[in-house]
Amino acid sequence: MKWMMYKFSAYNRILFHREKSLSILSDGDSCLRLRTFVQDAAIGLFSGWPLLFCPHLKSTPLPWQGLFILNVSTHSEKGDVTMNSELQQVVKLSEEYNLIPIVRYMMADTETPIRLFQHFAKEKHAFLLESVEGGVKWARYSFIGTDPFMMLYGKNGEMIFEKNGEKISFDDKPLSLLKDHLRYYRSPAMSHLPPFTGGAIGFFGYDLLQYYEKLPAHRIDDLQMNDLQFMFCDQVIVFDHFKQQLQIIGNVHVPKETTQTGIVQSYGVEEAYNAAVAKIEATVERLQQQVKIPVPIGAGVPTMPEVGDVQSNLTKEQFIANVDKAKEYIRAGDIFQVVLSQRFSIETEVDPLHVYRVLRTMNPSPYMYYLKMGEEVIVGTSPEALVKVDGSKVETRPIAGTRPRGKTPEEDLALEQDLLADEKERAEHLMLVDLGRNDIGRVSEFGSVKCDSFMEIERYSHVMHIVSNVTGKLREDKDFYDAFLSCLPAGTVSGAPKLRAMEIIAELENEARGAYAGAIGYLGFGGTLDTCITIRTIIFKNGKAYVQSGAGIVWDSVPESEYTETVNKAKALLTAIRAAEQLFGKPGDACDQNFNAINSDYYIKAGEGFVQ
Repeated sequence: MKWMMYKFSAYNRILFHREKSLSILSDGDSCLRLRTFVQDAAIGLFSGWPLLFCPHLKSTPLPWQGLFILNVSTHSEKGDVTMNSELQQVVKLSEEYNLIPIVRYMMADTETPIRLFQHFAKEKHAFLLESVEGGVKWARYSFIGTDPFMMLYGKNGEMIFEKNGEKISFDDKPLSLLKDHLRYYRSPAMSHLPPFTGGAIGFFGYDLLQYYEKLPAHRIDDLQMNDLQFMFCDQVIVFDHFKQQLQIIGNVHVPKETTQTGIVQSYGVEEAYNAAVAKIEATVERLQQQVKIPVPIGAGVPTMPEVGDVQSNLTKEQFIANVDKAKEYIRAGDIFQVVLSQRFSIETEVDPLHVYRVLRTMNPSPYMYYLKMGEEVIVGTSPEALVKVDGSKVETRPIAGTRPRGKTPEEDLALEQDLLADEKERAEHLMLVDLGRNDIGRVSEFGSVKCDSFMEIERYSHVMHIVSNVTGKLREDKDFYDAFLSCLPAGTVSGAPKLRAMEIIAELENEARGAYAGAIGYLGFGGTLDTCITIRTIIFKNGKAYVQSGAGIVWDSVPESEYTETVNKAKALLTAIRAAEQLFGKPGDACDQNFNAINSDYYIKAGEGFVQ
């Protein structure tokens, strides 16, 4: 069996014509090669040679991976147009699904997610999601996206969908709207693709529960943030840290008219497929362009500068008075615990992306995010999941109890033992585990809720936490929206019992929390959900940076200590802002250098698409 190959360079382009034929424009330098299947597959996958099928050959899975090397549409020997293997499978899947992911791969062993994201950093809407496991190991995938085809946002009972420049207002409950619009898209689960292949990315505000429970509103809402805000993205760039590879995942929007009669009209699907391919091709071209990367003007690594002038929405005396009042409620039996917070703000002109770059090095965490949504930018490194749903498995991971890391292994172990022996920390953690079991239990099958891990120590770069993991099997009459609503907001940022604690928070805290203590994450078209609690997060808006932090108040809390805890938590984030200013200065101060982020020789043009 022989295979046809053509080297792809800056002057060689494979063009898709309207009649779906294949043309190759060459500079005359490259040669056409014929090799055996195994040789071609190895060279094509690992040496940057795109593989093109001979017109008379069918697609063949690689024996060691089971992945298709897919051709573009070509003319058969008789001269008629034939479908490529990927398109054939898209047509078949369109009988059941109306949104079908396709994928192209690029070698990226010299790249980083930050450098790749620079191509989209100036867009009005963009996101970068990353993760570090255990504070020391990068999780497998980082997700990059921009150019949402639809937006959902709103507050005070009015929700707005924005699509193609048009805005439609609804007075429905926000989660119901989000649920209905995501459910419209039926997307197949692909075992060889990452867990997120497109969907809604954004944040849920802390006060979202007011739409579903009778809760008092905060008296002041100075930040004027939406109750929720989501970008619907049908293309995602996935950085695979394990394979050192990019997966550019697009989605084929199957037109309604192709399936209304019950018979799939392949021409409509083919047009939608070509549109998705063209969008991927445009992204590839963009990634091949030079991009300016700001180079630090100061020290090469972040230092610990002074925070300087900081404003708070509460005085120290007001916060301590709130703690005393909360303890009265605890003694009266209203609650066991409540989390009180204060919001700090500083003026800054620093690029929020520079702050994210500093944060991800100073405080690597399981959930790291950069969300740019118009005039607001949300940057954070949260250690704590809110709820995660994958298939029928629902999971939450309460964190409570903290100590700093030791300077030596011996000191680190001593601090761990001290933390686990602290009765107050243990009692608080146990309370939150029980709350998590209750939240998960409301949407899980009877008897399926269990604690996979209990009161284990999880270490991060600067601190260690007590962590437990609670899982359950989602009931058949529930979905990930029900699981999310059951867990929002987390007990670690509200209290127990949750609703009464939220009533007390609304009474004692002057201002609406906005995004703080809500959730950030994605809801996939395929039914996956992964969200974290919005803590250790910075909101950039109107030339200011806002940081909110809280402390869990129990019956024997010392008000002065609780105040200090909120200050110390916020200080770490405020320091990251000042460090970014020190490193990069104001916009325009940093020295830009041109980098060609992607070498086009390593683009597998034909893709690998589907598992058979």
